[in-house]
Amino acid sequence: MPGRTEALKRAQKKYIDKFTRVEIRMTPGARYRMKEHAKKKGESVSAFVNRAILETMERDKAAGGEIT
Repeated sequence: MPGRTEALKRAQKKYIDKFTRVEIRMTPGARYRMKEHAKKKGESVSAFVNRAILETMERDKAAGGEIT
């Protein structure tokens, strides 16, 4: 199996560098439920977490709880 080309390595690094990594802690059971929920929705765990955060922020903003 051939290795990744230098061009592919550069492209992947350029893509990854657009993001910030965030670490969260949860119980194994909560992680399992989250993964299953995301899977049922056809999302990755990362997409689900991002959506959950953004939707909560919008709800908080609508309720007058926006924090700048």
